[in-house]
Amino acid sequence: MTIRVHHLNKSRSQRIVWLLEELGLPYEIVRYQRDAKTNFAPPELKKIHPLGKSPLLEDDGELIEESGAIAQYLCDRYGEGRLQPEPGSKAALKHLQLMHFAEGSAMLPLLLRIYVSRLGDGGAPLHGRIDGEIVSYFDYLEGILQPSGFFIGDDLSAADIMLSFPVILATQQPEGQRWPKLKAFVESIKARPAWQRAMAATEG
Repeated sequence: MTIRVHHLNKSRSQRIVWLLEELGLPYEIVRYQRDAKTNFAPPELKKIHPLGKSPLLEDDGELIEESGAIAQYLCDRYGEGRLQPEPGSKAALKHLQLMHFAEGSAMLPLLLRIYVSRLGDGGAPLHGRIDGEIVSYFDYLEGILQPSGFFIGDDLSAADIMLSFPVILATQQPEGQRWPKLKAFVESIKARPAWQRAMAATEG
């Protein structure tokens, strides 16, 4: 059975397609378009999963949700040791933490900034806390980026792929100039042929 990715335009499901490209796996994309006014996912996604969220991955009769779980599944099942450190190593523990940090911590203040900004003056009391969290989290990522330009070791890992979305978004924020290493990371991943193929497949 072909791996199938349920992809919503301009969403974090781009990372799953990029991962599939890095692994050299065949896949099929089922595309969904956001509502032009609300920016919400279309109701058709709820026919696949009751939450109506993307990405969703179909493989071997299983429907898998959550970006981090999908990335881990693909690496474990098809990676053959690629894109993740040796199991049981210190690097593997750090990799696991960063895989979850990408969605569990890094994305939260960025999303809050987007949503709270729509409240106008009503959101003003929250700005300071949100701004502080963004600076804290991405200062941390700036500090742990390795001399190699990756977050774990000398080569691209699934953690880099998972972190790519919040890092790209963060470097586009007003504070972006304080993170030159993260900006260099973004430039380097965008130069990868697999990234370029994934973007052409998802947004082209």
